[in-house]
Amino acid sequence: MTAWIDHFLFGLYPYICLAVFFIGSWVRFDRDQYTWKSDSSQLLRTGSLRWASNLFHIGVLFLFFGHFVGMLTPHALYEPFISAGNKQLLAMVSGGAAGLLAFIGVTLLLHRRLTDARIRATSKTSDIALLWIFWVQLALGLATIPLSAQHLDGSVMMRLAEWGQRIVTFRSGAVEMLVGTGWIFKVHLFLGMTVFLIFPFTRLVHIWSGFGTLAYVLRPYQLVRARRLNVPAGQNQPRRSL
Repeated sequence: MTAWIDHFLFGLYPYICLAVFFIGSWVRFDRDQYTWKSDSSQLLRTGSLRWASNLFHIGVLFLFFGHFVGMLTPHALYEPFISAGNKQLLAMVSGGAAGLLAFIGVTLLLHRRLTDARIRATSKTSDIALLWIFWVQLALGLATIPLSAQHLDGSVMMRLAEWGQRIVTFRSGAVEMLVGTGWIFKVHLFLGMTVFLIFPFTRLVHIWSGFGTLAYVLRPYQLVRARRLNVPAGQNQPRRSL
């Protein structure tokens, strides 16, 4: 029974989440572009939002790209430069600092959304649920640091990375990489995949727009022509009353 659950959660569930993530995002952009926004509550109250939002976004963006590169980069590519143990230590220190920033930020955001009557009244169920998921996910991530400190050889990190690489490359044996892994790591993985599952149905879709802004780097300059071009002098001046 446990083996079947593991195969579903860590062998099939990742593909369900990715399919919903990509297809759901595409369908929402195609059908409901007016809902494609961050739904910011800044106009209702700025106050703690400045600190909370900045801390959360800085921490989460660092964690996202750190996990993306750390888990999906084959060991052979970085082995000549850094050992698995040192890479794990680097991830623990930098990820712990970023995780703490994000955790403080999401705690402030959650407190603000639950205690401010105006913000609470305009909040969707998905807004509050999303913050709780991030809060638990960040707490679990921070809780893995003491566990990781018990095996500084990088062995568990290597198995987690191998699981992720086998999933994205459609190779078999991914589930077997998690055998013997602590439950905190597994719940952390499950919640991380769940974020991708609910992504198209929440305000998280605005993240796509953030990546979309990179297109402006390659976009041609906008040409602006004056309306008065080639208009005789004085044509647009107000007439003097006689």
